[in-house]
Amino acid sequence: MQEILEENEIQSELFEHYKIICDPGQKPLRIDKFLVNRIEGASRNKIQDATSAGSVLVNDKPVKANYKVRPNDVITIVLSQPKHEFELIPENIPLNIVYEDDDVIVINKEAGMVVHPGHGNYTGTMVNALAYHLKGTPLFMEGSERPGLVHRIDKNTSGIIVVAKTEKAVTHLAKQFFDHSTDRTYIALVWGAFKDEEQAGTIEGNIGRSLKNRLQMDVFPEGDFGKEAITHYKVLQNIGYVSLIECKLETGRTHQIRAHLKYIKHPLFNDERYGGDKVLRGTTFTKYKQFVNNCFKQLPRHALHAKSLGFTHPKTGERMFFESELPFDMSSTIEKWNGYISGRDE
Repeated sequence: MQEILEENEIQSELFEHYKIICDPGQKPLRIDKFLVNRIEGASRNKIQDATSAGSVLVNDKPVKANYKVRPNDVITIVLSQPKHEFELIPENIPLNIVYEDDDVIVINKEAGMVVHPGHGNYTGTMVNALAYHLKGTPLFMEGSERPGLVHRIDKNTSGIIVVAKTEKAVTHLAKQFFDHSTDRTYIALVWGAFKDEEQAGTIEGNIGRSLKNRLQMDVFPEGDFGKEAITHYKVLQNIGYVSLIECKLETGRTHQIRAHLKYIKHPLFNDERYGGDKVLRGTTFTKYKQFVNNCFKQLPRHALHAKSLGFTHPKTGERMFFESELPFDMSSTIEKWNGYISGRDE
């Protein structure tokens, strides 16, 4: 009886940090490999240390690192310390504010800035900066991780994003994004030249979490998996082995443009997560490979910019439109490619 009490006391001191339910179609896979793909920032060594410490449970029982996950397994990771309790810390971080009134604020976000706090990024985000800029605004005093956010763009995507400053504006803007009545245009530099008949088109295919790598999104053209996603594109310029294109979103799924462009075999230039950080088109010459690597250094992130955003103002009903210039890292890389191609043709 004493042993049972002691065990219960130990269990009560553990805190659940992650809970993952395996898909019905999950194939057998070592749990350390499985969790590395499911938990952002986790390493295989850390997972193995956690299994050795008895912190990785499958169906409430500790397992070893070589345990193979099965369909519908319930995996929990428990640790002796509680999860990081979120506190929105106002930080005096400069923001490029394009427009602001009592209801909305429009920001031209720099590449490298995370939009909202989350795992591994509890400070230094755009929302931390907004909490400082909007001190005293009720919406930014309630402790929410994502006050005012009605859409988002990835950390390494630059460009225009709108944030609501009141609950009414949140509701109004969120409905516009849900109804697809906003206008969003992105500029992307992608690998490969488009054929004459492909100079404009529409990419369709449900987008959902990848079954192989949980940090990626995949396109599922058939079946019910994932959510409907539609991207319209137009080629602006063919530049030899890369192309500059414009993308307009009809829907707004996570990594939509990145996943859709990979799906049509034109991944974003230098998109590490979706395979664009390698030489995918061109020659085998060492000089060319060095040129591409120099471009990667000049543009050390995926080549995607949220150029413009149109929406209806939540109070006045006025249709508003905002746009921004390509940031220097993208514009200079495009110029570099143009110089390379023109020099090759001479």
